[in-house]
Amino acid sequence: MKIVKKIIGYLFIGLGVLVVYAIIATLLSYVPVNSDQSDNKDQNTSIYILTNGVHTDIVVPYFNETYDWRTYLDTSLTPGKRTSAEWVGFGWGDKGFYLQTPEWKDLKASVAFNAAFGLSESAMHVTYHDKLIAGEDCVEIKLNKDQYKALCNFILERFDQKNDKFVMINTDQNYGLNDVFYEAKGKYSLFYTCNSWANGALKSAGLKASLFTLWDKGIFYQYKK
Repeated sequence: MKIVKKIIGYLFIGLGVLVVYAIIATLLSYVPVNSDQSDNKDQNTSIYILTNGVHTDIVVPYFNETYDWRTYLDTSLTPGKRTSAEWVGFGWGDKGFYLQTPEWKDLKASVAFNAAFGLSESAMHVTYHDKLIAGEDCVEIKLNKDQYKALCNFILERFDQKNDKFVMINTDQNYGLNDVFYEAKGKYSLFYTCNSWANGALKSAGLKASLFTLWDKGIFYQYKK
């Protein structure tokens, strides 16, 4: 009986710690960094932040005079065998979530546990777009050339590479006809989520971002004020 009481006690302590952590993380997500963009001149390049209500993608031009993603990416590798694209979106996250959880109802306890505690691998979800329309779930951001280079370098460095090429994941769990998955670096966890990664990408370019966030709402709050 004493052992059972101890276990229950530890569970309550653990739950309490998680609740406090969630509250602190939520508060920090509303603390801005790089909020003053007045010194950034020549911000002529557009990117977008895009959310599905849970997860944030960083969407950039597929190619321009500053950065050409065609060096690493090929639209024809998508299920739909695309021949072109204007934009490419990047979303980093837990490999198990991406490939084994097409919908929330499909979530397995083992996948959730491994993701929460950084026990599984990560993946980069790459989605091609022809056009994006700014709105509640899609925000346009202007960058200068140096900011854009910094952002693209941040994204590039999160891909696993072999012989200077991205390592594509062969799967039939694509989200549609215009996306693919690649092996990525880093570990997803309770302390570093897909949105933490996207927030870090914005920080790397000196753009407005949250001090720390686990959720998409923290990022979008900085651009909806």
